[in-house]
Amino acid sequence: MKQNTRPLSPHLEIYKFQITMAMSIFHRITGVGLYLGMALLCWWLAASATSNRALNLVYSVLGNWFGQLILIGFTWALFHHLLGGLRHFVWDTGAGFDEKTRFAFAWATLIGGLVLTALVWIFFVWL
Repeated sequence: MKQNTRPLSPHLEIYKFQITMAMSIFHRITGVGLYLGMALLCWWLAASATSNRALNLVYSVLGNWFGQLILIGFTWALFHHLLGGLRHFVWDTGAGFDEKTRFAFAWATLIGGLVLTALVWIFFVWL
């Protein structure tokens, strides 16, 4: 019987979980979140074009604490995906592949998305 000498595909038991892996996962998740958030945006636009009654329904759903939480998540997904896209743009130029820069970009994406979300909600919504 011939022994298979082909290399095995890498899997999670081989790789140590790192922040760069988490950012890759979050980038995909935020892409899906943006897709779903666009449905809310379309619902709001359609309601505003329809009637005050339809618009009030949107405000009653999105104006409570759970709706606000969803909108905060949508805002975070927007900024996180934007910063992740900028990180990939830099990588497309061939820069930023050394270990220190990759980790710095990953942390900047995570912290930057949270900070930008907080700034938008503090200054443009709650004040």
